[in-house]
Amino acid sequence: MKRLLLILFIGTCFTASAQKPGKERVPSYFGFRVAPVFPTRFIGSPNTYLEEDGWYTDLNQMLGYSFGGTVRAGVKKLIAIETGINFTQRQFSLETGVPDSNSYAYDTLSFIEYDMPINALFYIQLSEKIYADAALGVTVTYKPTDIGVLNQPGGKFLYQHTGLVMRRTSFDFNANLGFEYRTEKKGFFYIGGAARVPISPLISLIAEYKYDGHYQRLIGDVDGSFLSLEFKYFFPNIKNKGQQFNEGPIQ
Repeated sequence: MKRLLLILFIGTCFTASAQKPGKERVPSYFGFRVAPVFPTRFIGSPNTYLEEDGWYTDLNQMLGYSFGGTVRAGVKKLIAIETGINFTQRQFSLETGVPDSNSYAYDTLSFIEYDMPINALFYIQLSEKIYADAALGVTVTYKPTDIGVLNQPGGKFLYQHTGLVMRRTSFDFNANLGFEYRTEKKGFFYIGGAARVPISPLISLIAEYKYDGHYQRLIGDVDGSFLSLEFKYFFPNIKNKGQQFNEGPIQ
């Protein structure tokens, strides 16, 4: 899957740089992005709560982060295809326990994934250098590993939690809205908001509780929806000032 994402990314970069003879080329740009990832209840649930027979488990999404490279392949003056490859890390806080026995355990879990967004991007020119951007599309995600943690707070109490990846490769819906400031020599500076809504659960949470021969097991889905604040920078296109190659009769 990593090779597939790399091939798609390189293919998009090649398409962005290609130019057909006799036609005006729409500019394309390469840059990078960084984004904090926020848990939210507006588009999903950041909380997974499981309870049975006096034992509970509470998993909550916390602040995470994402970063990577991005490419804009120009289609028309105010339309482009935006893609890239990103690394995203999510953080979760975990609380579990049996209140009647005064037994509790606390921990944190980190979950990583690689993703490749493919968005249709539309510009609205507000002034000479300021544009509003709106994008909508899908993201191909790859989840390389499961996660897990084992807690033994004392005595014969033992809690084990596993975040099981049901599908290594999945798809998310995503939308972006923001503004950018464009300069010819220093590049483009973008700030905006983004939303991601997975088609399938991020992971399946398997919670296990053991005490002196007693065993309980709970299973629940973890919603991977999130909002993010994106910062992007695109490098300027530097024109070649030297002598340009003129195509001859032999192609």
